[in-house]
Amino acid sequence: MYLQPQNLNEALSMLQESNPKVIAGGTDVYPTLSAGHQLAKFLDVTRIHGFNEISSGDGVVRIGPAVTWSDILQVNLPPAFDALKQAAFEVGSVQIQNVGTIVGNVCNASPAADGVPPLLALDAQIELSSSERGTRILPLSKFIKGVRNTDRKPDELISAIIVKSAPPGMRSAFEKLGSRRYLVISIAMTAVNVLLDDDGLIANVRIAVGSCSAVAVRLHRLEKELQGKDPRDVSILKSHVASLSPLDDVRGTAVYRLAAVQEQIYRSLRRACDV
Repeated sequence: MYLQPQNLNEALSMLQESNPKVIAGGTDVYPTLSAGHQLAKFLDVTRIHGFNEISSGDGVVRIGPAVTWSDILQVNLPPAFDALKQAAFEVGSVQIQNVGTIVGNVCNASPAADGVPPLLALDAQIELSSSERGTRILPLSKFIKGVRNTDRKPDELISAIIVKSAPPGMRSAFEKLGSRRYLVISIAMTAVNVLLDDDGLIANVRIAVGSCSAVAVRLHRLEKELQGKDPRDVSILKSHVASLSPLDDVRGTAVYRLAAVQEQIYRSLRRACDV
């Protein structure tokens, strides 16, 4: 059964009645299935009115559940979204970028999801809708609870990613390390959003790291330490990334990942500050 609702209320009713697999781009559906497992029902959200739109107003940017990575690349967004655009450019091939969605990337809750660190650095929130319980909004940091584990309830759909307007002048940058340049799962990745004051010192900085723990995380302690500093004089030490818990796997050792993240934070910060 393949369901294609035209509006949110219709989709929520279908979701509650038949418990289908929710899809948008569908690029990760079959690769993540267990061997021998088959899906009988799909709920395609790409035809829902407004779900493929990026809108701004009332101090927020709303990213719809059917917005693709290519949409992110093509739309005009403030410099605070540059890290998200750079991540979009790194997601798979152009074909994947054309159909894969940013919300799908978040819902898959992979530790290596390219979109999550830039969204964390944007202080993104997740809007969830249910036919019975209405709408609720929670921070992205609380939505993703673990590997392939989110706070979405069976009767809920993500109806938007919400990003409050960043401070004027905030800029951002993204760094990804893989075993090759493109079409690769990340070994480590970092997103930085930064705002400089009139003296060129760091007034506000947000640093998020992915692929180095079960869930991508913000480095709040480092963020506080960097405030008031000249970005040209910043050094990133081992102690700054000690809270991360990377694994040893075929793509890289934990020691290698931590060393890579140190360099990524340094590069992202300087690139975002244009120094």
